[in-house]
Amino acid sequence: MATSETTERATALFHALADPTRLDILAELRAGEQCVCVLAERFETGQSRLSFHMKTLREAGLVTDRRQGRWIYYALNQDALEEAATLIASLRASRRKPT
Repeated sequence: MATSETTERATALFHALADPTRLDILAELRAGEQCVCVLAERFETGQSRLSFHMKTLREAGLVTDRRQGRWIYYALNQDALEEAATLIASLRASRRKPT
């Protein structure tokens, strides 16, 4: 992670991933696209609390959203998950032999 842009991107991703509720939401979305109404029921939470978490995930790019009628549907953004995995991998220490 050499550039400030990469550091900022990593910060946004890791911030979004640092909350247990948001991790649970992402795990729920592994099954496929979900209506916000289903997520609210699944997590037994109010709309404002769920909206806060979804906004954080959306701004980090971890989920996509689409409106259908009065409902919003969310899905995982696989590209962002790959990006997060790549950022984590870049933090691993190299296995260079000491000189």
